[in-house]
Amino acid sequence: MRFLHTSDWHLGRRFHSEDLIPAQRDFLDHLVDTARTDNVDAVLVAGDIYDRAIPSLDAVRLFSHALHQLADLNVPIIMISGNHDSAHRLGVASSLLARTGIHLRTDPATCHTPVLLKDGDGPVAIYGIPYLEPSMVRTSLEAEAVSHRAVLTAALDRIRADLADNQLAGTRSVVLAHAFVTPGTGRPEERDKTKESTSERDITVGGVAHVGADIFHGIDYVALGHLHGTQRVSDRIHYSGSPLAYSFSEAHHTKSITLVDLAPGAVPTLTHRPCPVPRRLERVTGFIEDLLTNPAYEPLTDAWLEVTLTDTALPFEAMARLRRRFPHTAELKHRPAHIPAQATNTTYSERIRGRSDLDITSDFIHNMRGTEPTPDEHALLQQAVEASRLNEQQKETV
Repeated sequence: MRFLHTSDWHLGRRFHSEDLIPAQRDFLDHLVDTARTDNVDAVLVAGDIYDRAIPSLDAVRLFSHALHQLADLNVPIIMISGNHDSAHRLGVASSLLARTGIHLRTDPATCHTPVLLKDGDGPVAIYGIPYLEPSMVRTSLEAEAVSHRAVLTAALDRIRADLADNQLAGTRSVVLAHAFVTPGTGRPEERDKTKESTSERDITVGGVAHVGADIFHGIDYVALGHLHGTQRVSDRIHYSGSPLAYSFSEAHHTKSITLVDLAPGAVPTLTHRPCPVPRRLERVTGFIEDLLTNPAYEPLTDAWLEVTLTDTALPFEAMARLRRRFPHTAELKHRPAHIPAQATNTTYSERIRGRSDLDITSDFIHNMRGTEPTPDEHALLQQAVEASRLNEQQKETV
């Protein structure tokens, strides 16, 4: 059986000041064309359909356009909600859409209810696990703890029970999930084996954002969403990645959608189909006068640019001057090559770049009184950071 695996559309997202709706429409047209041309048996969309819980009208219109095109394929479409989506809003009319073959899985209570398909090799059961916020679903899933691992384990226990109780022998199983999954058991050192981007929203709970791939044992294919780079977690667990680059940390990505051929008893065979590129991303570093006058930079005039200036002082009207030569300059940074003695300190933004909210608040305590937070204080800071994140998410989903 052949699936098309995609995720992280983030409809409505902008790239800095650039409107991406036209590029997202081109991608969705490409997705439908690929599904039709490659004769897929189902389309799997692993979360983050929208970029915001309350999407823009343009994003909603684009999603409606996509639904009509997908319905016309006459193959099942299975979608789950991600951490950027409002599960309640996305799930409106899900039972009605199911009649057209579009199956929206946004309610954790239905994660063990499969979409059942069949081909010449036998039955396939496809399960959708929406993004699970641990503190909000622990009770309903009867999980052992408030953690990503505990709630995903509880959801998968229900799925395995359904496979054991209700399915025919030899049924192939597919699970869609939206989570940060690392190889092995999820030990801290294994996190580095999975590549993140700066455009992904933090989902840390209890100091841990990731889970180990071992919790998916026994599943024939796991279609993941959340991380924006196409990557392999194991032979049977893969991220399709986002179809567009949403930050300059993704400049090196080759964006694609994934065709998955799943035969009984075999490791899934994957084929990547490149996505349309609206404009390439480039990073350039140098002195402003060289960037503005050197002919070697001429090929960058049609790219989205992240410019890092190394002039000792930030030049006057630097962005305006750069955009006269490079109209699509999107981000400007200043890192002097030679820092005067009186300005040896790094900027605040440089000091916090890539650090978690918990690390930043812990540093604040250290800077204010000269000592690190005690274990009890660290636990309180962690609770406060997670409560703030959860509060923001709950406000978005109301």
